[in-house]
Amino acid sequence: MTTAVRKGLREEVLDANLAIPQVGLATLTWGNVSGVDREAGVFVIKPSGVAYDDLTPDHLVTVRLSDGKVVDGDLRPSTDTETHRCLYLAFPSIGGVTHTHSTHAVAFAQARRDIPVLGTTHADTFNGPIPCTPDLTAEQCARDYEYNTGRVIVDLLKEDDRRATEVPAALVANHGPFTWGPTARKSLEHAIICEAVADMALHTLSLSPTAPPPPHLLARHYTRKHGPEAYYGNPGMPVTPG
Repeated sequence: MTTAVRKGLREEVLDANLAIPQVGLATLTWGNVSGVDREAGVFVIKPSGVAYDDLTPDHLVTVRLSDGKVVDGDLRPSTDTETHRCLYLAFPSIGGVTHTHSTHAVAFAQARRDIPVLGTTHADTFNGPIPCTPDLTAEQCARDYEYNTGRVIVDLLKEDDRRATEVPAALVANHGPFTWGPTARKSLEHAIICEAVADMALHTLSLSPTAPPPPHLLARHYTRKHGPEAYYGNPGMPVTPG
């Protein structure tokens, strides 16, 4: 018997996971998306190590938010499940989480560098640099590693839900990007944008390590898409990047 979750959540999580290789964010099975049903107190996530081509709705695993126990599904959930759970518990605004090992974002993570704001493409989505966490300690790796991976993100953002909303992404040092959003699909969109701006930043920095653009330009691009004065898009139609 399948545990009851919000209508459409399993399909949304499945579609988002299937999109990871389609948009070039993963090699092999290096990525996962989850979506939460806060009313039911559970989230749905990709199983560990299952190829995207083989993934079906029945493979998805439902995990209890309070303690991480699997409540529905025959397979092991993603090894990153506890990181997802930590983020859900810390930030009430989050409805979906995506983790990938996309090349350019990982390059910044492995260099232990924030992805700087170098232009309006970045500022359209992220109201500031995409931050990189400190290294996990030996103790954090030895015990509850995956949950502690989430904790270093939470600590980096100072458990500030508003900050998590304005910059819905972080890099875990030497690991890779985690992104989030109000839905699973939106968290995937943020992963796509995170990888794109990391690619652009690497090219820009290779040409010239210039000073960032004027703050007023960046602020204008963020506020025209976010907040009470936003005017990007059209009512009743899906909002996509651009």
